[in-house]
Order: sequence, then structure tokens, then C-alpha cells
Amino acid sequence: MKPARFAYDAPPTLAAALALLAEHRDDAKVVAGGQSLAPMLNMRLVQPARLIDINGLPELASVTRDGDRLVVGALMRHADLARDPIVAAQCPMLACAAGTIGHYAIRQRGTLGGSLAHADPAAQLPLVALALDAEIEVASAAGRRRIPARDFFVSILATALAPDELIVAVRFPVRGPREGWSFRLFSRRAGDFALAAVAASLALSADGALAALRLAAGGLGPVPLRVDQLSGLATGVPMSRERAAAAARAVGAAAEIEENERVPADYRRELLAALAQDALDEALERAR
Repeated sequence: MKPARFAYDAPPTLAAALALLAEHRDDAKVVAGGQSLAPMLNMRLVQPARLIDINGLPELASVTRDGDRLVVGALMRHADLARDPIVAAQCPMLACAAGTIGHYAIRQRGTLGGSLAHADPAAQLPLVALALDAEIEVASAAGRRRIPARDFFVSILATALAPDELIVAVRFPVRGPREGWSFRLFSRRAGDFALAAVAASLALSADGALAALRLAAGGLGPVPLRVDQLSGLATGVPMSRERAAAAARAVGAAAEIEENERVPADYRRELLAALAQDALDEALERAR
């Protein structure tokens, strides 16, 4: 199929793009990489009256350090995230996850902002944003605001973005001392969306006790989920592989998993427990 007719704009500045969004609101869609939007247009699942192409805004494709946060522009391509030395050094989970997305061609065009705005519940970058307590910076003609990732993903393909807002950057915490991380996913074929995925970050104190834990899972329901509260792990308790294994079993047993026709919930529950154990083991090893 071919998309329905639409008007096309390629604004030369961010201010011009925001003005167009303010004018057209629900009648407009923003396009950058187009890896999700283009198929939806072709199948006429969405029929915007206007496309606003933001590829001419290079200021949205930068990586900078701001205190303890890495500020990543919304136009950063998946492939660039995966190989950027600053991202790899200061937020390695993000680089790792970006390198697992889709296939080569998709990684060359898909963008960080596009993935978050599309909000597929099995996608890698929404999961990483949630796991790391990232802040999503959005702009409109009226100003800017930062939305915690916990509050950004509302439901499947639905976010807290207003119709006149555009994601301009994402603020990720930089990796701290004695902080380990891991990103694990399982899919039927390379490049497919994950049947389940786990992102883990943990920090150890000088005596080897747990100082902080972030654990999130994707592909289980309409939004990625934080599951560290299900693990039974408490700060101040010495960490070991045995404790990690018990925590993974607890997460697998307690997580809310949506049933669907293709993949039974019981199967994904076992898969979640296995991925969580692998992720916690790897994060623990990196933290030591």
C-alpha cells in the first residue's frame, strides 16, 4: 500500500519545527529515521495531514556531559549510539542496547527520540531509559520540560508527549564507581523484537554490599516495567551469585506478564527469570 496524501515540511530550525507543531498539533507527525512511522503510513494505520521532517536539525544529534548526566540528542542514530566512545565509556548500557536493535539498515536510520516517542513495549531504548531513571527533555513553542522515564510511557505506543511537543534530548546518568550493568534480551531471530528483555544496574559499597539497584524488564506488557522492588534485595546486604539467583527467581515469579496468543505468559515468566539471573550475575561481576 501507499500512504494517504500529506503535506511535507523540512524546517531549518528547531523554533520553526516547534511552530509547525503548535499550529498543526494532532494533524502532524514528526519524522526522523522513519523506521516505525513509514510502515505505519504505508499501511494507513496513521494518516497525518502533515509530516514535519527534523533531519535538518543537527543540534539534536550531539552528546554532551552535564554534571552527572550524559545528555544525548534525540536525533542520535542507533548505530552512532552503539559506537560513540563517550556513550560507551559513560553510559555503556545504552551503547550495548543500541547495537542490538533490528538490522544494520535500521540502526543507520532509527533515532533515540523516535524509539522513545514510538514507545513499543518490546523496544530496547525505552527499557534502558526506564532502567537508568533517564529524564526525557521535550520542547514546545511554549518552553521545555523534563519527564522522568517512569512517567513517560503510558501504554502501548502511547506516551506523555503533548501533540505540540518534540523530544529534543534524553538525560542519562553516567556510570558511577563500582557500578556494574548488563543488558540481556531473547528473540526468536536476530533483529526481531524481544520476547523478553532485562536491563540491570547495580552498585556495590567498598565492603561488597549492595549500594543501589535498578532492574527493569521489557516485552511483558504494554510498557516496560521496573522490577527491582520484586527482587527482595535490600541495600546494605552483601551481594553474591546466590543472592542474585534468588532475586531473579523472585522477579520471575512476581512480575505482571500479559498473556498473548503467540507467547504464553508462563514461558515468558521462565525466560524473565533466566534473563534476570544472567543480567544480575554480569552486573555484579562488572561492579567488583
